[in-house]
Amino acid sequence: MPDRLPSMIAAPLRNWVLRAFPRGQSGIDYDSPPGDPGLFGPDSVTWRIHSEFPGMLAGGLCALMLQVLHPLALAGVWDHSRFREDLVGRLRRTTSFVAGTTYAPRETALALIRRVAAVHAQVAGHAADGRAYSADDPGLLTWVHVTEAYGFLHGCRRYCRDVPAAIADAYYDETCRVAEMLGARAVPRSEAEVHDYFAAVRPTLQVDERSREVLDVLFDVRLPVPAPRLSRDVFLGAGIALLPGWAGDMLELSLSRRGSARIAARLLRTSAPLFRIALPDGLAARACARMGRAPATLRSWP
Repeated sequence: MPDRLPSMIAAPLRNWVLRAFPRGQSGIDYDSPPGDPGLFGPDSVTWRIHSEFPGMLAGGLCALMLQVLHPLALAGVWDHSRFREDLVGRLRRTTSFVAGTTYAPRETALALIRRVAAVHAQVAGHAADGRAYSADDPGLLTWVHVTEAYGFLHGCRRYCRDVPAAIADAYYDETCRVAEMLGARAVPRSEAEVHDYFAAVRPTLQVDERSREVLDVLFDVRLPVPAPRLSRDVFLGAGIALLPGWAGDMLELSLSRRGSARIAARLLRTSAPLFRIALPDGLAARACARMGRAPATLRSWP
């Protein structure tokens, strides 16, 4: 029975993931043309870090919490998204973009970037304090990218596998190319640069009533999965546990929420290997097959 237990648990985990993020809706062909490495390829750190589902989901939620601290980024979400009614849809669209720019063939990935850039060009307005904003502003694009890259990297490192410092630097250096294609500038390329970037941006961050409302919607999101409340609490808690200490303080997270986050982090770290058993045929595996490489090669660093 102990040997069979992982497989028995993997089946409901697979069902959970496929209900949260159904396959085939993007219309992207990840299987051809053969030999097309996309923007990164199988020797990249990015293919490895982005193959870890628990780290990516927790990291993405961490990034969302960081993003609401930026008043101009928050204004764009407030004015131009249906976050109250369709937060799950937003999560799915972000997931689809990250997956496509990571694993799709090159021309498909470039088309995705052009499409998102066109959407950004139409998103503009004024924040609560009257300042003008636009989604294609290079500084805002850098903020969104850094928060996501930070979340994905630390989600992998905390929940899925050790990430040496040199590998982390390579990840930041690789992924900045997508941000730059979208229009970001002065994008940090190492852990040290990300640390310095956060220190420089912190004086411009804030929490207000709009921030709190977006967070309330996030903390109350109902995922379309079995045990939706438990699922939300585990992944949101794991995302909270990834936040830099200064961000947790700004968000005024309660002691009970921080304690729950530590429990969720331990649970996700323990269960992460089961997701690999449950999802042997994900997009990373399909991209590897397109390149004639065994998916197992992604289990070790390049």
